[in-house]
Amino acid sequence: MNEEHLDRSQNIDSDEIIKFSRLASSWWDLQGPFQPLHSMNLIRLEWIIKHTNGLFGKNILDVGCGGGILTESMAREGANVTGLDMSEELLHTARLHAMKNNIKVYYVKKTVEAYAAQFSGQYEVVTCMEMLEHVPDPYSIIYACAKLVKPSGSVFFSTLNRTKKSWLIAILGAEYIFKILPRGTHNIKKLIRPNELLEWIDTTHLCVYDMIGLCYNPLSNSCRLTSNVDVNYMVHAQYDINHKVL
Repeated sequence: MNEEHLDRSQNIDSDEIIKFSRLASSWWDLQGPFQPLHSMNLIRLEWIIKHTNGLFGKNILDVGCGGGILTESMAREGANVTGLDMSEELLHTARLHAMKNNIKVYYVKKTVEAYAAQFSGQYEVVTCMEMLEHVPDPYSIIYACAKLVKPSGSVFFSTLNRTKKSWLIAILGAEYIFKILPRGTHNIKKLIRPNELLEWIDTTHLCVYDMIGLCYNPLSNSCRLTSNVDVNYMVHAQYDINHKVL
């Protein structure tokens, strides 16, 4: 990745924004480039619901919402959902899809760091799924998410592990052999090992309660939870004011 494309003041990579913005029109195509994300979404949603005892009536922030797949599904559960993203094209797609389906979601173009400076401690639930591996400074995102959640509130992260297995399955297999993801979706150097993510979380008031893997089968287009976190994995943490920050 070229240094001139990094905007560290806003913690965004313009190459990443452009890459995903070009795919905005196919975001909701169930047979398109985001088919795996659609398949994963129900599993992710059920896992989030389980750890929050339901989403109805809760204020939720979806960080890096893209075209709104998870965002909309949480709104359908009766939550008050705000989606954050830095791609105007993706936010336009998300707004149109929500409008067509009569789903109330508030979409905002702003970095989570800037948003946290305004709305600290305002949300019962914060989600940040499949985003950390696409920014220059993932720790900055984690820190901002911790600021946004209320005491006892939940924060959910998902990302990919930096392993040979991830390279074989999520990059070589998914992007080049099966071609179920656009080439260049992931960069092995930017993937995050679980111990790295947990260490970053430990520097905030968040306490980790659960970590679980996600296994996607491209042949059946199905997804299941697994104890194996070698490729995709999710983490659930809660804000604990008494947690000793490292």
